Amino acid sequence: MVVEELPDLSPGPGQVLVEPIACGICGSDLHTVDHAHDLVESSRAAGGGGFADGFDPNLPVVMGHEVSCRILAVGEGVSGVSEDGAYAAMPFLETPNGRVIPGYSNGYPGGYSDQMLLSPYALLPVPNGLDPTIAALTEPMAVGLHAVNESSIEPGRIAIVVGAGPVGLAIIASLAASGIDTIIASDFSPKRRAVATQMGAHVVVDPSTDDPIEAWRAAGDRPVDQGGTPPVIYEAVGVPGMIDQIMAAAPPRSEILIAGVCIPPDNFRPTLGIYKHLSLKFVLGWTPEEFSASLHNLAEGRIDGETLITGAVSIDGVPQAFADLADPEQHVKILVRPDL
Repeated sequence: MVVEELPDLSPGPGQVLVEPIACGICGSDLHTVDHAHDLVESSRAAGGGGFADGFDPNLPVVMGHEVSCRILAVGEGVSGVSEDGAYAAMPFLETPNGRVIPGYSNGYPGGYSDQMLLSPYALLPVPNGLDPTIAALTEPMAVGLHAVNESSIEPGRIAIVVGAGPVGLAIIASLAASGIDTIIASDFSPKRRAVATQMGAHVVVDPSTDDPIEAWRAAGDRPVDQGGTPPVIYEAVGVPGMIDQIMAAAPPRSEILIAGVCIPPDNFRPTLGIYKHLSLKFVLGWTPEEFSASLHNLAEGRIDGETLITGAVSIDGVPQAFADLADPEQHVKILVRPDL
């Protein structure tokens, strides 16, 4: 990773030039540093979109897609946005060659910069009273809300979140904001278990000494074969073997949502799912409606975004921040702040 000067940008027709206020360092960005070719290959094998469009891992890229920003200038034909105030930004830009995702496009820089281009429809005004730096958490919170919305969770049913990194914490926050009565979080890191409690987890478990399924049983639900309701389990770790481990431990008829991004090929035993009637679902991303809802969850205090932020760096500090994020006891979420 290097820090260098690039030419100034100018907005084309239908585009907006913005100045990032803050940009979160995402787990996907950490994966990209070491596994960009694998991510692109998988995306193309899945039919395109995301990493596969406009991103060549052999060329430089300015990353960053969890952005809050201010408008510097607007291109021809742009209306409906004001150069006053701050915005939470969906990472979308329409270009003459189609939509790209700044941060995963070699031709259009992302939020680890002091200038980037976006489409006006991608900008949501930051509600009055919300710190614009906190608004940069809208995108990762929307990822958590999407996982919750894609599941069958409802009040009265217990949620188990395996992994309390940024994705797991976003799921916990969205579950709590949705009114789920019992949320069990499992993580090896004491720091992340503490943050999970702050984000709304009712029970936290160290999997090296305790079993989240035992915590589910202790929460008062009857065994499934006696009319109890099976849990919804959210996998937010993304390492080989985790899916099989969860399937082996899950009570019969559990629903398992896979939100963790496992890069290498993985194996699990289908017979575990067959014998136990398990439901397995993979999720990614968010909808514009979920993005908007997450912004308002932050603004209205239903999600405490400030608790997630454990550091902030200037653009020059990005390479060291990537190294620091390898230690779960040191950081949860670092924001890139070009103004520092």
